[in-house]
Amino acid sequence: MEKVLILSGSKSDEEIAKQAMAVLDAFGIPNKYEVASAHRNPEKVDRLVKESTADVFIAIAGLSAALPGVVAARTTKPVIGVPVNAALNGLDSLLSAVQMPPNVPVACVGIGMGKNAGVLAAEILALGDANIAAKLKDFKEKLKQ
Repeated sequence: MEKVLILSGSKSDEEIAKQAMAVLDAFGIPNKYEVASAHRNPEKVDRLVKESTADVFIAIAGLSAALPGVVAARTTKPVIGVPVNAALNGLDSLLSAVQMPPNVPVACVGIGMGKNAGVLAAEILALGDANIAAKLKDFKEKLKQ
């Protein structure tokens, strides 16, 4: 049972997903990765979000980057968008992820920053999990060295 569901709009985004998964694995956070496009398989996206046990979603997408917003529209749980540099240096994807309408928020990390998405997901989960919080504290301390 995953705590974080990572979705990417295309198989070509898998390397970014792997960055997030590596962070989550390092913190011992169960996660699952699926490819599901908001445009090509919206029914699959809908099913994955509704059936998931995740407490946090990471949605990775380029171009119009609709996936983070589509996921956010289908859940009350936190959604982290990861824009992809597929065109326009990723600015189109970044703006699509951060310019959500009122009451449908998406947290957004930098273009291609799957690692930051993993850390942010861990920080969100740490609010209710002392074990993850302790691992995060150690992680942050090591960054200071």
